Amino acid sequence: MTDMPMVSGYSSRTSVSIPGIPEPPKGQRGPNTAYARVGNTFFETMQLSMLLGRALNERDTEGSQAVAVVNEVFAKKYFPDESPVGKHFTFGGGNDKKDLEIVGVVKNARYESLKRELPPVTYMPFSQEQAKATSRAHQMYFELRTAGDPLALAATIRQLTHQLAPQIPVADLTTQKRRMDGTILQERTFAQLCTCFGILALLMACVGLYGTMAYGVARRTSEIGIRMALGALRRRIVWMVLREVLVMATIGLVVGFFIVRQATVLVQSFLFGLQPNDPTALIASTVILTICALAAGYAPAWRASRIDPMKALRHE
Repeated sequence: MTDMPMVSGYSSRTSVSIPGIPEPPKGQRGPNTAYARVGNTFFETMQLSMLLGRALNERDTEGSQAVAVVNEVFAKKYFPDESPVGKHFTFGGGNDKKDLEIVGVVKNARYESLKRELPPVTYMPFSQEQAKATSRAHQMYFELRTAGDPLALAATIRQLTHQLAPQIPVADLTTQKRRMDGTILQERTFAQLCTCFGILALLMACVGLYGTMAYGVARRTSEIGIRMALGALRRRIVWMVLREVLVMATIGLVVGFFIVRQATVLVQSFLFGLQPNDPTALIASTVILTICALAAGYAPAWRASRIDPMKALRHE
């Protein structure tokens, strides 16, 4: 259970006061944290492992010390040289200030979006805010981990919910994958369009290269016939043609490499978790282009190696 589903495009933030960190000058933003109210099994369901301390549990009630679990970013940013477990900080501002004790540090997880920088996150137990939780019931989300297709259990989930609480409707039933895909819809569409245009350009380049090499081989029929009449092996004829293909491909790759380095600034805003000049992407592109060039040039090369020397000489 949570009031702020992960990677939903929404976030809740508030200011915090950390012992040892001075208050910022007026008009400047001081220490702050994103936050979510969660149930006791939230970390287990979302498979977020505890790095220090403990997770939230049934002992965290309204009558006990207010506690929180923070993520790695929070711990490293506000407690860089010490363990935050057992430390206190003031959460919120104005009349909503409250003292929280950090009982654990949990592994980082994407909070609002896949694209934005991961903020400090504070997880607080729903069980310590029953009154607020009741008034915010319209913002509560229940998350389930399944062994198979999650949506296959939709009917069962609706039935169980109706049996337990007939007055509560089940709305916005979706999967975490769909929610994540929704936050990068623009980037996915852009990538798919670029892929389609890239494949089309690659096919056109292959056809053009094939036509160029086929025309070149046809013009050199007599030369190839003389070479074979003088004892040239077929594999040498194939290599002679492919060598020209490789020279053209190399020139194209070198020119393209410098163009790509200048053009990456145009697509940088569409990338996340990936550098514009990612070495893996550049190497993969080079390999694919080289293979396509060799494939396009192999047919004319193979045809050239099958030329009959006598027919070639008579043709001359």
